[in-house]
Amino acid sequence: MRFFQQFFASIAACVSSVEQDPSPLIGAIAALHAVRDRGGKTIIVGNGGSAAIASHVAVDLTKAAGLRAINFNEADLLTCFANDYGYEHWVEKALEFYADPQDLVVLISSSGKSPNIVNAALKSRQMALPLITFSGFSADNPLRALGQVNFWADSASYNVVEMTHQIWLLALTDKLAASCVVAA
Repeated sequence: MRFFQQFFASIAACVSSVEQDPSPLIGAIAALHAVRDRGGKTIIVGNGGSAAIASHVAVDLTKAAGLRAINFNEADLLTCFANDYGYEHWVEKALEFYADPQDLVVLISSSGKSPNIVNAALKSRQMALPLITFSGFSADNPLRALGQVNFWADSASYNVVEMTHQIWLLALTDKLAASCVVAA
C-alpha cells in the first residue's frame, strides 16, 4: 500500500502546485476564451501518452466548451510528415499547413525536450500564434521557456507528469465549459 500512497501523493502535490501560483490557470483561461471569441481553433499536440491526452482534451474542448480543437494524431499525417520532413520537424510542418492566424497552440511534452515539440513551439512563435506549454522533469527544460503560458509538473515520473497535465487540461476545459452553453 505504501507505493500507492506515495504515488497518489505525488500526483496530488503536482496537481495542487498551481494553487501556489495560479497565473498559468488565469493565463490559459484568458487565452482559451480569446481564441473561442475570435472564432479560432485550438491545436493540441503531444507524443505518446501526451498525444492520447491531446485527443481527449481536443474532443472535450469542442463538445463541452464550444471551442473547435484538433490534434495531429492521424497515422497517415504523422508518418507522411515525419517521412518527408523528419520526425523532429513534422509538427512544425503540420502547423504550417493547418494553423490559421486566429488559432491557439497547446504543446505537451513530459520532458520538455522532445525535438518535434520544441521545434513546434519555435514555429508557433514565428507564426505569432499564442502558445500554452505543458512540461515536467527539469524546471529549465527548453519548452517551458517558449510559451506565453507555461505549466510545469515538478516530477521526473512520466505517469505523474502525464496525469498532472491531463488533470490541469481537463480542469481548464471544465472551467471554459462553465462559461458557455453547448447543445448536447
